[in-house]
This record gives sequence, C-alpha cells and structure tokens, in this order.
Amino acid sequence: MYITASSLSSSLLRASRARFSSSLTRVSLRARIGAAVPLVEQFQRRIATMAPEKNAFKGILTSLPKSSGGEFGKYYCLPALNDPRIDKLPYSIRILLESAIRNCDNFQVTKEDVEKIIDWENTSPKQVEIPFKPARVILQDFTGVPAVVDLACMRDAMNKLGSDSNKINPLVPVDLVVDHSVQVDVARSENAVQANMELEFLRNKERFAFLKWGSTAFRNMLVVPPGSGIVHQVNLEYLGRVVFNADGLIYPDSVVGTDSHTTMIDGLGVAGWGVGGIEAEAAMLGQYTILKTPIMPRIESTAYFNTTKSYTWKIWGWLQIFYLTVMLYLRPFSVESYTSSRRPCFLWNLFPQGPTILFQKPMSMVLPGVVGFKLSGKLQNGVTATDLVLTVTQMLRKHGVVGKFVEFYGNGMAELSLADRATIANMSPEYGATMGFFPVDCVTLQYLKLTGRSDETVAMIEAYLRANKMFVDHSEPQQERVYSSYLELDLEAVEPCVSGPKRPHDRVALKEMKVDWHSCLNNKVGFKGFAIPKEAQDKVTEFSFHGQPAELKHGSVVIAAITSCTNTSNPSVMLGAALVAKKACELGLQVKPWIKTSLAPGSGVVTKYLLQSGLQKYLNQQGFHIVGYGCTTCIGNSGEIDESVASAITENDIVAAAVLSGNRNFEGRVHPLTRANYLASPPLVVAYALAGTVDIDFEKEPIGTGKDGKSVYFKDIWPSTEEIAEVVQSSVLPDMFKSTYEAITKGNSMWNELSVPADTLYSWDAKSTYIHEPPYFKNMTMDPPGAHGVKDAYCLLNFGDSITTDHISPAGSIHKDSPAAKYLLDRGVERKDFNSYGSRRGNDEVMARGTFANIRLVNKLLNGEVGPKTLHVPTGEKLSVFDAAMKYKAANHDTIILAGAEYGSGSSRDWAAKGPMLLGVKAVIAKSFERIHRSNLVGMGIVPLCFKPGEDADTLGLTGHERYTIDLSSNIDEIKPGQDVKVTTDTGKSFICTARFDTEVELAYFNHGGILPYVIRNLIKQ
Repeated sequence: MYITASSLSSSLLRASRARFSSSLTRVSLRARIGAAVPLVEQFQRRIATMAPEKNAFKGILTSLPKSSGGEFGKYYCLPALNDPRIDKLPYSIRILLESAIRNCDNFQVTKEDVEKIIDWENTSPKQVEIPFKPARVILQDFTGVPAVVDLACMRDAMNKLGSDSNKINPLVPVDLVVDHSVQVDVARSENAVQANMELEFLRNKERFAFLKWGSTAFRNMLVVPPGSGIVHQVNLEYLGRVVFNADGLIYPDSVVGTDSHTTMIDGLGVAGWGVGGIEAEAAMLGQYTILKTPIMPRIESTAYFNTTKSYTWKIWGWLQIFYLTVMLYLRPFSVESYTSSRRPCFLWNLFPQGPTILFQKPMSMVLPGVVGFKLSGKLQNGVTATDLVLTVTQMLRKHGVVGKFVEFYGNGMAELSLADRATIANMSPEYGATMGFFPVDCVTLQYLKLTGRSDETVAMIEAYLRANKMFVDHSEPQQERVYSSYLELDLEAVEPCVSGPKRPHDRVALKEMKVDWHSCLNNKVGFKGFAIPKEAQDKVTEFSFHGQPAELKHGSVVIAAITSCTNTSNPSVMLGAALVAKKACELGLQVKPWIKTSLAPGSGVVTKYLLQSGLQKYLNQQGFHIVGYGCTTCIGNSGEIDESVASAITENDIVAAAVLSGNRNFEGRVHPLTRANYLASPPLVVAYALAGTVDIDFEKEPIGTGKDGKSVYFKDIWPSTEEIAEVVQSSVLPDMFKSTYEAITKGNSMWNELSVPADTLYSWDAKSTYIHEPPYFKNMTMDPPGAHGVKDAYCLLNFGDSITTDHISPAGSIHKDSPAAKYLLDRGVERKDFNSYGSRRGNDEVMARGTFANIRLVNKLLNGEVGPKTLHVPTGEKLSVFDAAMKYKAANHDTIILAGAEYGSGSSRDWAAKGPMLLGVKAVIAKSFERIHRSNLVGMGIVPLCFKPGEDADTLGLTGHERYTIDLSSNIDEIKPGQDVKVTTDTGKSFICTARFDTEVELAYFNHGGILPYVIRNLIKQ
C-alpha cells in the first residue's frame, strides 16, 4: 500500500497553505497549530484503519458469475496473469500465491513476495521467507485454556503499563472446541456419556467457566461447548469453509491451529497446519509493521503545543507537519517490518499515542518444498483407510518431509472417499510434514453437500476453484505439475497393518504381528524392545476380577479404544467396526470383561448413523458403549483401569498392551501401565479386544471359540468392502449433519448454567489450582532485554533420540509421587481430584512441576534409568527434574539440555517450551528438532542449536557433567538466521553448532525475550 497524494494529504496541504498565508503572530500560530493537530490525528486514524487502497494486482480482480445470473462476488484471477509458471505450481502453493496477490499492497506484501512464490521451483530450495495471512485460527481446550490465560495476562500487562487493555483482541475469527477434557472414567455402561460428562464438569467447572468468560470478553471468539465432538471432525464437517466470501471478496479458506492434527482439514482442500500455542496467540492478535518516515526531529503532542513557552519549537513543529504533507505528495513512504529490520529506527513522535504507525502483519514462513505423492490403483477388499495411512506414514517418514508440504495426486485419488483423505491428512505430524494436501475435486463437493453445506455455497466453491485453476477434474487431462521430489504408491499394495509398540511410524503388517511381538520381547529396551528374559516370556498371571477368574500375560490387551479424530470421522471404519462386533455376537464371541473398552465418536453424527444402521447394539454387547464426544484415550484420558488388573500388571511386571484407533502411541501417553501401545483401525481394535492379546497370528490362530464349540477365525468376523459400503450408503444421511450442527453452539444444561463475570479483565484467584496468573510479564518494561548467550551452564538433562512433547510435558495423569502431586496435596486437592496435566495447563505452577515428569523418561545422566529424575551435577544428588532445576535457579546457574534427533516430536504443545523456560533452561542442543517445537522454543526465548551433521553428544564425548558456554552475541544485529555458534565446555572441548533461528522474525522474538513480550511492546506503541 503506497500512501501517496490521498484526499487526506490534500486536506493537510490546503490547511498548510491557508495557515502560511496569514501573519505568524503568537496568537495565530497557537490557533493554527491547534487546528493542524486534529488533521494529523485524523491521518493517524485513517492510516490505522484503512484497507489497502491500491492492490498492486487490482487489474486481475474479476467478477465470478452465477449460472442463474448476477455474480457471487469478485476474486483475484490467477490465469489472468498469463504466467506459464503458475500452471506448473502445486495446488498447495497456488493457495499461498493467491493469498500474496490478494494482500499485495507493496506494504505488508510486496510484488517481490509474489514473484518468489510464482518462481517457487527456483526459490523454494533457497529457504526464502514469504508472508502468509491465515483466514482463521482454531483451538482445542488443552491448548486453548493456556492461550486464553496468556491473552488475559497480556491484558493485565497492557493495563499496568498504562495502555488500552482492549487492544488484546483476536483480529481474525477464532474457534475453540472443548474436546480434550472428557475422560473414560465410566465404560461399558449405557449411562457412560452422561456419567463421564458430569465428572468432566465437576473436575473442569473452573476451566470451562474461564473459557466461557473468554468467549464474551474477547471479540471474534467462538467456543464450542463440551460434548459436541472432536475439534478436527467439527472443523471438517462444519467449520471449514473451503472458500470464503467476505463482503463480496472470494478467496480460499486457510487455518492455523494449536493442535498438530489441524492438518486433517487438508483432506477437504483447505490449507491448514498446526502451530505452537504462543505462535497462534500472535497470529490472533496480529503482528505489526512500522511505517518508516524520513528522519526528522520530533513533532510533539497536543499537550506540548499548548504548554511549551518556546515558540521556536512550535514553528519547527508546524514545519514538520508541512514537511509531512509535501512528502506525501512527492513520494510514497517506505515501509519495512519491524520484525525483519533490527537496524536502529529514528522515528519521530508524530502522534500523541506513540512513535509508530502500526499495521497488522502477515505470518512469516519459509516457502516450503512440496513432495508429490502419486496414488494409483484401488485398495484391496478388506483393507481400510487406517492401513493406508499407516503405510503412507512409514513411507514419508523414511523419505524425509519435515518442514515440507506433501501433495497427493494421481488416478488413485478418485478411489478415496473424503473421509479416507482426511485420515491421511490428519497424520501429517506423524510423517513430519507441514501439510498433507488433497486438492478439491468432485469427491470434495459431494462431501460438502453430504455434510449440509448449501447448494449455493457448493456452487460458489466449485465456480471459484475452477475459474482460478485450483480444482482437479479427474475426467480431464491433467497439467503436469512440478514437485520438489516424488513418491508413488499403488493402493493395491497396501495390506492390513498396525503400528507400534511405541511409535506411530513403526508399521507392522498384520500377518507379521506375532513374529514382531516376540522380537520386541527379546530386543533390548528401545522403540522396538522390552528386554524380557526368555524364561519369563510365557509367564501367565492369574488373578480375580470381581470374583471371576482372570489371567494376564505379556501382550494381553487391557485397553481397547475406538477413539481419535484420525478415525472416528470416517464412516467406513466406524461402521466396519460395528459389523465386526455384529458378526462376533452372532458367532458367540465375547470380549473379556477385564479389558477396558470404549467408543468416543468425533461428533454426534457418528451416533446417529450407528443407530440408523442398527449396529450400535452389537458394539454395546462387546463393551464398546459410547463414553463421550472427545479425544479420550488417544491423548491419555483413558481413565483408570480396574484396580485388580493394575495390581496384576505392576506386581508381575507384565508388558500389557493397549490397542487404539489413535494417532499417537508414545510410551507413557495412552496409560502409565500399558507399555505396548498399537495403533489400529477401529475394526482391528474390536478384533484385538476379542482375541484379548496382540500375541496372535490372525491368519493361522483362532480368535476364540464360538457358541457351537468351533474355532472362530479372523476371516469369519471381517466384513468385506462391499458390505461396509452398503451400510454407509444407507445409514449416513445429510440431515444427520444438519441437525447435529444446528444445535452445536447451544451447548448443554451444564454449560449453560455456568455463571461468568462481564468484566473484560479477569479476576485472578490466587488459590486456584486450575487458572493462575503466569509470571511471563512480571517486571516487564518497554525496553527489550536483548539477545543473550549462555555462560557456564549445567546440563539439566541428557537425552537420546525421539524425545517427544509427551516426554517433556505430559498431558495424562498426575503421578501420586510427583512434584505436581505434592503441590496439589499441599493445597488441599485430594488425589481423586488431581485430574490430568492437560486439564491444568492454565496453572503455570502445576505445569512447571509437570515438565519432564513422564514416568518413561530416559536420561543419560542417570545411566539409562527410567523415570522423571536427573542428576544435580554440583552435588551428585538424584532429584526430580523440577527440584534439580529449582536448585540450579536458586544458585543462579543457567541450564541447557542435550538431545538427539527429532527432539520435540509429537503434539504441538506450547507447554513443552513454556515449562523448560520456567525451569531456567536457556538452550537446547539437539541433532534435529520437530518443526513446531523448535518454533515454540524460540517463542519462549530458548536458544535452539543443532549439532553439525555426523555429530552429537556421544561422538563429541559429551557426558552432560560439563559446564557449557554458548558464544552468542548480546547484539541482535550481529546474529543471523542459521549462523554458526561456538560452544565450549569447562573440560576444554569446543564444537560448532547451527543456531536454529530460521527467520529474521524469530530473531526479533528472541531479542524481546519471546513472542508474547514482543507483541505487547508493539501493541503499546500503537
């Protein structure tokens, strides 16, 4: 946006001419300056609120006609650019291009940015930065509560620093779905949904009231109440627009979310991915650019004009106003982002409120490479979308797609339902990609109609995407697109499989499961090993389960859960599971009563089609009663298993198993007592529950004995693809979606009865153990603290590979002997009311104590001992991680963390960065980082460093007993993205690392001590 000779500057010039034509007496000067200042203030208001008046590409703004006459609106037409490079761009990159063109004002987004994207084939390997404005933000409550806590705290900080606290408001639509709080306390009961919801509200009433307050205190925020469904399924079936029509301007939908599986929406052709919670908060509030003007002495405020006795300075002030007017005529202002320019800016105080003119700034992102994944053929009979996604995950993990988009194409696309595509897109975090994108085609349009989108809306979506060459028509010849690299999969080659026992990309073919399980028992402790002695592998433990004889052995299934956004949004696998249950019931098979079974649909639509099909009763007979509408077991909200089962496991050191239709199976996540956790399709979850063990060859061994005394095999209960398709066709109806989502925001009686204050500032309760004012902004000043190195730091923890955010900041149950448990007990909270770490993310005191509290943590400082402990190096004491960290802080010692590859993989969990910051960690030195977690570390002011290729702590001979000095300048101007940094130890070793500040924006955050202080300082300047 060039600010040139506008009507506003014309009025300023006319005012200047009139005033200079009169005599400069003392009285007339005072009057004329007083008359001019309102014009300047008018200029300020105009600049601060104006939409771009001159888009550099306004010539391609085109009408989108309706077939019935008239128009849907106008859009920026990519084909009108007549640039052949655009035709070869991946569809996912075209969305970035359209956003840049639509927002191109040569102010926030420049023509150079647009050219970078058009020339993607050449620029993407160079890691260039581009701007991107997501259309909306989506949250779930585990990440949403801390986000709203931060926003409330930022309002307080604004208030304390004398600024307007109402500046803290989302600038884009924000949807928050409460889905992470329900636990499986009650299972195998017709009353499970109501009972679990009552317990959910009993535990979380304070959190829910806080979220309800946030929905009224902040603008642009919609909260979808508990009991409505899983965030990503709600997004897919209801919230996703595919194409926006905002006041007649038509453009593609896009979204960033605080849950890593936000990528599920990519299956609908919407560009969406996960970001850290603190990153999302900045996106909600907007980042800002500074309008830079020529260097001049300051124009003082109105108050100065009215009180100063020096008329010389008043004249000089007036001349500056005149100068401003002339400059508006002579040339446009230059604009440079404060976040990408750290050179000193000599800005003059044109306005009473501060020295700068601020504008909402788009996100900065590195232009990604795109992996083209070609699909051909058709899935074999009986093979599910879950089998497909686990296969794709393994392939892409091996290929290496971290930080990249994956775009699917090929004739196999036409064979995949929208729900199948969403399943594959959902697991993008597991295969490491930023997105797993499926362009819109006729399958997408059919799904939009099925889920209740209006005919006119679907017609607009199709017309826009076809006109802008963003639609794939498989009946037409396809333009060949260019990708960074290529993969191909014949769908016919996919076979039934599971993944585990500890990582989602460790796929095991179903026919090889028994052999693989015995290998895991034999192997040393690791991702594929439990180191069980040969003589103990066949041990059988007998116990009494409520008066019935029961038994467990290694591999016995104790949790079987149909759960998670990945699968519960897919009617084929959900109805497939119900058909397995039906066949088992008819043959006389029954799941053992000591196995904790559960079914947690992603939306009320699932319940409607299970009832419509008449199959829910068979799931109930096998113990798979509906327990609630939320994430449940997949995020560790599996609830307690029966005490007799728990005792049998712990007293006999049994490697018990959980089988779930989830997307994460990291050790310690699903349940503390299930050391083996396998991801499987919902039908396979039922099959393994019936078998009662993962130590089975389904091809050769019977699942059980039928009512006729004959052996029942896997093939006897497995439905065909045709059977499933027939039930889907007759049971999944459009009216189900319409009726479900018409009532979704109305809530339920428990939600509606919550009473919340009308104040826009939150009243913190110092006694609350759920919502606590965080310390991020205490003693904050307007001066950034600046960059920092690290001197003589101790190593708090020394890790190997694949430390996940579940290891760093667990979401599940709070162990009775943990520092967090002690904190809660000291405040009168009984153990039964501990709830989970995830539910207490609004309290920094609990979460700091829960950092690195995972009971499966392996720390090299303790020679491989498993548990949430570490060595306090100066004294040699073995302490909890929290106690050791506090001891270091009390002695004013900084700490660092050593780690291997894939540090921070898993959920996009901001507390995995906030927690270490509160523990005093200043840097993490790792072989590699997961994308979102690295960004979160920067956002909290922690330095992420990478060992050079071929090096790590072991090859460099680092034990973690050393003291570490990181040579990083205190002058932010001397630090560059990706630069080399020297690290030395007190033992004389030195090595070079790469500083993983990936953009200039991230360096600005680091200079301010983190992203949130950065945002506050800029908002106050506004």
